[in-house]
Amino acid sequence: MHSVVSLVLLLLKLWSLCIIAVAVMSWLLAFGVINAHSQAVRTIHEVLFRLTDPLLRLIRRVVPSVAGMDFSPVIALIALWFLSQLIREYAFALL
Repeated sequence: MHSVVSLVLLLLKLWSLCIIAVAVMSWLLAFGVINAHSQAVRTIHEVLFRLTDPLLRLIRRVVPSVAGMDFSPVIALIALWFLSQLIREYAFALL
């Protein structure tokens, strides 16, 4: 049971890192820091987008952007952090 809980926590942490990476990559693409026409950049962005978009799209339905700012990655990171804390608190208390 302990290893399953640790695996779930690791997956939540990796998902959080993917959300951070897709947010930073979107800024870099928007400001022209990285080449949007590069096949490697497009592939990395597509993978990150497919991993994070289901959660971010769900949040965007509930919380609209304010003055062009998308707060869905911040809300997703807070929600994933809260979920991991709940898992730590209740799952490890049972073990």
